[in-house]
Amino acid sequence: MDLQLTDKVAIVTGASKGIGRAIAEELAAAGMKLVLAARSADLLQQLAAGLPTDCLVQAVDLRQPQAGADLVQATLARFGRIDLLVNNAGATKRGDFLALSDEDWADGFALKFFGAMRLSRAAWPQLKAAQGSIVNIIGVGGRTGSAEFAIGGSVNAAGMNLTKVLADRGVAEGVRVNAINPGTIATDRLKTRIASFAQEQGISAEEAASRMPRAMGVARFGEPAEIARAVAFLASPAAAYISGAILDVDGGLTRTL
Repeated sequence: MDLQLTDKVAIVTGASKGIGRAIAEELAAAGMKLVLAARSADLLQQLAAGLPTDCLVQAVDLRQPQAGADLVQATLARFGRIDLLVNNAGATKRGDFLALSDEDWADGFALKFFGAMRLSRAAWPQLKAAQGSIVNIIGVGGRTGSAEFAIGGSVNAAGMNLTKVLADRGVAEGVRVNAINPGTIATDRLKTRIASFAQEQGISAEEAASRMPRAMGVARFGEPAEIARAVAFLASPAAAYISGAILDVDGGLTRTL
């Protein structure tokens, strides 16, 4: 299927690994020119070298207030336009609510929420000019509260509301804004959770990887490429009538409305 994305320009944050890397690969295969943003210059350069498209690598810390505006300016200097912004960067600390510090909370919001908000604000005029779109990668933890995911759940819930806010504005200005809530995806970060589960249950990592999905009520873990394909669809004209949607790509994990 031709998604009609050839030669359009996308910014992908958190592109150095995991879901972000898969998104970059999928969009490159669809013919988009890419701005790859993350804190690791080496990993970004390795990724860019293997992609069949024109890439701009930007090693940035989007927790810094000026970073979003700087990233937009670098994109315009190289490509002259922005058609798609994928806000994917950000991880939050898990743990006992009473043990989480103010610094943990501030760091959790700094990148995943405020980084995405500032970058969306900086890119908005260009997205409006291109009649482009934003896809926010958030997480199912924002829909259903979990005791050990207090920061992540709160950040994700805020991200979903921001998606709705920007989509409301975008109706009048021609910018489509949607979000994807990944479930448990097979990335390096998941390995840490599997190891913890194995230790808690007194079983091997292999057995833990088999049992965990069943314990969560799903058949298997998701793959980064499955999130990436959803991003490409939402960015394409095939999704022209979709705005303000929050798509759970979680294997059926979320059972609430």
